[in-house]
Amino acid sequence: MPTTTTAPHQDQPIYQAGRPLADATAAMIMVHQRGGRADAFLNLAQQLYHPDLAYLAPQAGGYTWYPYSFLAPIPNNEPGISSGIQALTDLVADIEANGIPADKIIIAGFSQGACLAAEFVARHGRPLGGLIAFSGGLIGPDNTPRDYDGNLSGMPIFLGCSDVDNHVPLTRVNETDETFTRMGASVTKRIYPGMAHTINDDELQLANQLINNSLA
Repeated sequence: MPTTTTAPHQDQPIYQAGRPLADATAAMIMVHQRGGRADAFLNLAQQLYHPDLAYLAPQAGGYTWYPYSFLAPIPNNEPGISSGIQALTDLVADIEANGIPADKIIIAGFSQGACLAAEFVARHGRPLGGLIAFSGGLIGPDNTPRDYDGNLSGMPIFLGCSDVDNHVPLTRVNETDETFTRMGASVTKRIYPGMAHTINDDELQLANQLINNSLA
């Protein structure tokens, strides 16, 4: 059953790497997968390195952002989804309070973390420096309304996934692409035949291109 805690992801640790936030000119928020540890996911920063970046990885309460598949009815995954989105909202606000503008904030996630990051960007409704979603998509069952407010105004977004992912249907990746494109984002999508539920070298290369272009 879903947790009854109303804010499972508030007051959780935020792990950091790269430049200290107070000295950085850009930031990346890294959102870990189901059952993951934020400090372990932060190791991916070594493969997404840019000298200007402060890397921040929030920890999900109980190591899971929400209890069921991201395709389940949204109420079944509450309060995890709302609490996770609030955690990301608060972290973006904190980064901006440290003098880093929204267009220099990139959010990256894998699997459940990619789903939460994508849903955050759609609901946030204003452009950031970029979204990197490895094996994820917008949250909710089929036929969930995607009438998000806001204009992403050319925000660069990378979506990478297998065509046979056991957790993320190709149809949802395509729907996510279509939704973000309709919201005004500049989407790059790559589908990899037969790939396991993982992150491959081509995805890392494309993610680094997004980072370098966004921070140029």
